[in-house]
Amino acid sequence: MNTIVAGNWKMNMTLPEGRDFISGLQEYLQGKNLKSQLILGVPFIHLPLSLGASEAGIYLAAQNCSEHSSGAYTGETSAQMVQSTGAEYVILGHSERRQYFGDTDEVINQKIKEALQQGLKPIFCVGEVLEERQQGRQEKVVHTQLERGLAAISPAQMEQIIIAYEPVWAIGTGETATPQQAETMHWSIRKHLSELYDLHVAEKTPILYGGSVKPENAREIFGMPNVNGGLIGGASLKLDSYIQLIELAEETV
Repeated sequence: MNTIVAGNWKMNMTLPEGRDFISGLQEYLQGKNLKSQLILGVPFIHLPLSLGASEAGIYLAAQNCSEHSSGAYTGETSAQMVQSTGAEYVILGHSERRQYFGDTDEVINQKIKEALQQGLKPIFCVGEVLEERQQGRQEKVVHTQLERGLAAISPAQMEQIIIAYEPVWAIGTGETATPQQAETMHWSIRKHLSELYDLHVAEKTPILYGGSVKPENAREIFGMPNVNGGLIGGASLKLDSYIQLIELAEETV
């Protein structure tokens, strides 16, 4: 399985800054035949860059979409709108959406279904907060998020879904789960997918680690057997560090 280097710009990058980043990345990729897969989760204003970027092997993802297909939902963006830009992916269930905007497991499930119906590939985020980890409930919490978020999602649809495990206590805090902690949870997620679906689905579903991944720790994290890449925040905002992560991912393919 190819290593996925997925960036999440969050609410950063003006339109000129995003264009410069994509242009610089395209220049870096010229003449290269990467084995890893590049995805950038960008603010909505950058999604129209998808059409040119995908030709260079850079795939763009929206950072969210509505659970509604259309209607009087001022400020929302539908999955169909995302798909119409040429973007292929959408990040759903990110801990910041859960925490700040009240996205429940049930709403996330509706968003996943809507995204799939419009031909988008969801990057479905799960993860526990610090208190839940301290109480030893991290696996139960993540398993419940998987069950609710993937309710009524078929094995065939799972072929379009990427799971991203993000320990919430390790996002933007400088804290990072140890490579072994990441591997343990990724193994647990894969085992639970085999119970929800079957071994084939479990083995074929990419599971990314998201939690302060940076060039200093990426080699060891990417090298874990059940870690198929990263969903990277701050280190994806600077072209040089993102390129470093790509090169480290190439070493693990």
